Amino acid sequence: MSDGVKSEAPAKRPGTLKSLAMAMASWRTAAVTLLSFSSGLPLGLVWIAIPDWMRSNGVDIRVVGLVTLAQAPWTFKFLWSPLMDRYVPPFWGRRRGWMAVAQVALFATTLALAGMGGHPESAWVVGALAMAVAFASATQDIAIDAYAVEVLRKEEQGIAVGARVALYRAAMFIAGSAAITLTGWVSWRLVVIGLAVLYLPILLISRFAPEPEERFTPPKSLKDAVWYPFVGFLTRHRALEILAFVFFYKLADNLGGSLLRPFLVDMGYSDVHRGVALGTIGLVGTIAGTLIGGAWTSVLGLGRALWVFGVVQIVSNIGYVLVARAGEPNVALMYGAIGFEQVTQGLGTGAFGVLLMRLTQKRFSATQFALLSSLFSIPRVLAGPISGFSVYAMGWEQFFWLSMVAGIPGLVLLARFVPLGVKDPNFEVQSRPVARAVSGSALALTAVLTGVAGIVGGGLTTALLSAMQAVRTKPTAGFDFGSALTALFHPASIGDWVTLASIVIFGVMVGLLTAAVIAARSGAFYIPDQEAQSSAPGAGQ
Repeated sequence: MSDGVKSEAPAKRPGTLKSLAMAMASWRTAAVTLLSFSSGLPLGLVWIAIPDWMRSNGVDIRVVGLVTLAQAPWTFKFLWSPLMDRYVPPFWGRRRGWMAVAQVALFATTLALAGMGGHPESAWVVGALAMAVAFASATQDIAIDAYAVEVLRKEEQGIAVGARVALYRAAMFIAGSAAITLTGWVSWRLVVIGLAVLYLPILLISRFAPEPEERFTPPKSLKDAVWYPFVGFLTRHRALEILAFVFFYKLADNLGGSLLRPFLVDMGYSDVHRGVALGTIGLVGTIAGTLIGGAWTSVLGLGRALWVFGVVQIVSNIGYVLVARAGEPNVALMYGAIGFEQVTQGLGTGAFGVLLMRLTQKRFSATQFALLSSLFSIPRVLAGPISGFSVYAMGWEQFFWLSMVAGIPGLVLLARFVPLGVKDPNFEVQSRPVARAVSGSALALTAVLTGVAGIVGGGLTTALLSAMQAVRTKPTAGFDFGSALTALFHPASIGDWVTLASIVIFGVMVGLLTAAVIAARSGAFYIPDQEAQSSAPGAGQ
């Protein structure tokens, strides 16, 4: 299966420092980085500023909690990403056209939110607008991520990943914490209008951003846009082990960081110390670590960077062991532990971001990158309940030791497709599977059965985590798995319905993935070569 890779005569490769300098000077790198600023703005607004503004104006906390469901589009963005692989807007090309559509929608919906500045009590209108902002933002994220995969050269990816995270976090801070602070000096309406205006220069960047050097013919049907990304990825050598690695690589990090605030409270640190540690030292450490990690991935090579940073991010939790063992508050030790862990987390994120870009096939970049990033986010969701139950059972010091052990499976899986010492792994895609006929009806039956199994498994796991969380919240109530399972399948609120829908979506994805594995390995389906050919610049757009 071709992925649009051109055969070129070998050329003398520039040195490492020259490559870094060229990457930083590239308009491709600059465009991708600046566009990421636009991704952070709506996240800070919806996640941080809107709930704070509503609660500070006396809106019922239960209503504020429901409004936070507007974050759902970022979780489920892979559901409509195939539409963005299949259909091309009639202007600005396949990726930049979708960016423009999303940015115009973000400008309009953010202005509409500003219009609600004097009516925080109209919670359902605010919630609907927040949901619209989130949907437009998730759509923009799909387009920008796909654009980055397609436009960046290999030597530019590390620099771009680090710079993207830095601007993304800066924008999130501006639209979140800084917006809340400014609201104390000027009106909420003016602050939100200012945020809306920031999308206009981003729209200009989208207009003049360079087109990818290779262009790819969109899938011929929506069915192909859904099916081919699965089959295409799974034709890679050790594809299932790579997917498992994506899940486990940062598990130790996710477990160790999931309950940092409660940990510092239990250790006796003041509000000021916690704020400085997590709000300032943590933010600066993450940004610095990601910038360094992305740049050094280009220097070390992706394979070596994944190994070095993978080991370092696991060991970094030793700082929290020392904080727990100290007993009494030790501010310098705590600041050092937080700073070290956040820097190493950023190092791993820099290398991992490059990995996701290289795993993604350019023709299906919207769907595949959205799926991989969603898989990457699952451990963050699971980490909280698991960590709470573990801390309750064994205490903080033993928990942080356990979190480091949890990082070992990721390194074991890494060794399966990137042996120790390999500089740049080759993610092989077979040109065409060996034919061993499997009927479409057999694949469909397999998808249905495994999908049902996925729904059952997802439901049982969710109920187990809910029961564990209930034990942590109300220890006297005991562990009641039956009640948690019953409540799961008798939803009583919007949040419960979202959880149930998530389980069903998970089951559908399990069914599709299983059928795609069989198809990719058996040769029941393949992506025809003529379907995957790239076209010269200026064609097909």
